[in-house]
Amino acid sequence: MLFSLTRIVTAPARGLLLLVLTVSMPLLAAEPVVTELQDKLDHPWSLAFLPGNNGMLITERAGQLRHWQQGKGLSAPIDGVPAVFAKSQGGLLEVALAPDFAQSRRLYLSFAEAGEDGNAGTAVGYGRLSEDYRRLEHFTVFFRQQPKLSSGNHFGGKLTFDNHGMLFISLGENNQRPTAQDLDKLQGKIVRLTAEGKVPVDNPFVNKAGARPEIWSYGHRNPQGLAFNPVTGTLWEHEHGPRGGDEINFPAAGKNYGWPLATHGINYSGLKIPEAKGTRVPGMADPAHVWEKSPGISGMAFYQDERFPQWKNSVFIGALAERNLIRLTLEGDRILSEERLLTDRNERIREVRVGPDGYLYLLTDDSDGKLLRVGLK
Repeated sequence: MLFSLTRIVTAPARGLLLLVLTVSMPLLAAEPVVTELQDKLDHPWSLAFLPGNNGMLITERAGQLRHWQQGKGLSAPIDGVPAVFAKSQGGLLEVALAPDFAQSRRLYLSFAEAGEDGNAGTAVGYGRLSEDYRRLEHFTVFFRQQPKLSSGNHFGGKLTFDNHGMLFISLGENNQRPTAQDLDKLQGKIVRLTAEGKVPVDNPFVNKAGARPEIWSYGHRNPQGLAFNPVTGTLWEHEHGPRGGDEINFPAAGKNYGWPLATHGINYSGLKIPEAKGTRVPGMADPAHVWEKSPGISGMAFYQDERFPQWKNSVFIGALAERNLIRLTLEGDRILSEERLLTDRNERIREVRVGPDGYLYLLTDDSDGKLLRVGLK
């Protein structure tokens, strides 16, 4: 970014002469300050802030849910967490608090769940967190991805609530590409449920023959970010492409987002996706933003806090492959610019959240994963 420096010069012999010199100089961006709060996390995946000064909950992929609090550190694993399919990308995924958690103490978990044939699918349930943060009581699974088709890949599992208390769940296509277009399957979909796990009567495929009524949108590959833009109220979703073609979508009721028929990516082998018909297909929604080279996007958090005004009207996204933090500057839902932060740390960033104190909180994906707090000087 550049700014202009203007100087006024006086010529004594000829009166006042205004001489305007325009000099282009770099406008230095504020430098992020990173504080390591916790290490020795086993591939942490998600975090959720607890009300008051009670810290946060953190999931580890192998199946542990932990309580972390400033000054007290990391708890032993919380009891009552369901058994998970901890293989490859599968395991304990997202943790989210119910909108009424302060009263109900209900929290939601998404996880990879094994089936009888050895394959797995994404499941979601809720339980009550005990007052001492040591137990998850009466855990109930209310949603299961059907059929179970994953041998260890593409579970999705992101959770977010809208302002009406409806729960949105992202589901990967289990690395079974064509299923993302099949409305009788729950692969490659965003689903919408009530907080109790019921199907809302106004879902787009309710009472449609051959379609699962839970489905909100379809044609997704492996969604790893799901959040509402607090300024516009728009649901944002981002997903991994194959080799290239990571993308951001605005999932709307009943819309088809193309995978695998429409994609900007190719197979990891370098060959074309067999089903692909191009980057755009009539009748299918185009992505709002595409990375032709995949950063490996994961986690997503909108920033509107007053603590760091320079970051207002931004969305932050972790990058697993690029090993950095992506900041997109926004005007409403329009992306104005893009920058990379924390590249020098060379860490796979799995999760991004904005804390109640206005700092960013990140989780790094590693066997010695870290909880990082990020602010500005």
